[in-house]
Amino acid sequence: MARRAEGSGLDYIAVQDHPYQPGHLEAWTLISHLSALTDRISFLTDVADLQLRPPVMFAKAAASLGVLTDGRVQLGVGGGGIPDAIASMGGPARRGQDMVAYAEESLGLLRTALAGGAVRLDSPYHAIGGYQAGPVPPKPIGVWLGAQKSKMLALAGRVADGWISPLNIYVPPQEVPSRQRIIDAAAVEAGRDPKALRRIYNVTGAIGSLGAHRTGRGLVGDVRQWVDTLTEWTIGLGFDTFVFWPAADPERQLALFADEVVPAVREHINAERSGR
Repeated sequence: MARRAEGSGLDYIAVQDHPYQPGHLEAWTLISHLSALTDRISFLTDVADLQLRPPVMFAKAAASLGVLTDGRVQLGVGGGGIPDAIASMGGPARRGQDMVAYAEESLGLLRTALAGGAVRLDSPYHAIGGYQAGPVPPKPIGVWLGAQKSKMLALAGRVADGWISPLNIYVPPQEVPSRQRIIDAAAVEAGRDPKALRRIYNVTGAIGSLGAHRTGRGLVGDVRQWVDTLTEWTIGLGFDTFVFWPAADPERQLALFADEVVPAVREHINAERSGR
């Protein structure tokens, strides 16, 4: 499927990070493996758990893979939204403001370490005594924050390179504008241009029918409905990237998405922007 996605001209393969699930492969190991089997497509953690991945070491891993793949790596990160599962692996079960504060500090360390040079910090969360960061990857690695509540959304606006929205069944389209406003306001307050932040939407559903034995969740409809909807979510909601999570029959869904939906969405968006 990775080779098929690359051959179809898609931009990213996103890998979720739930290592406490016994049936899941570890995300960074899987990304490293797939990057060796592909040549062009980039990879995105969607999203890596900062409670289980110390930020300076995670930056080292990302920079290393960025060098080895000529920059085909981006980082989606999250503060750690399932604390009991994190604790089951020996991580800290941070919640609320404690989790937000840790995430903010970790984002700063990630960005600093990815840029190279000395990294120092002594705080209740981190004790880093002058690590010399490197190598510096050949292309910038974005640090995009997965968030859905106000404090984490504001953090995305202040510090991150972009926002990754949870699945459309958790943050439905009608709730997106209010969340975008929180991000934009925080960015402006921090002296940043909101237009410079990436906006990624995780979209689950099916192109066509899910079949008689499945109930439809998410975006379910024919190719035309998908094209119209993703175009509207780009123009109307401000997303620049969509990550497709097929609800069933992933290989066939990938073919429909890559061969029929994506080219038409790109064409519609280009036509809309040219018209404006």
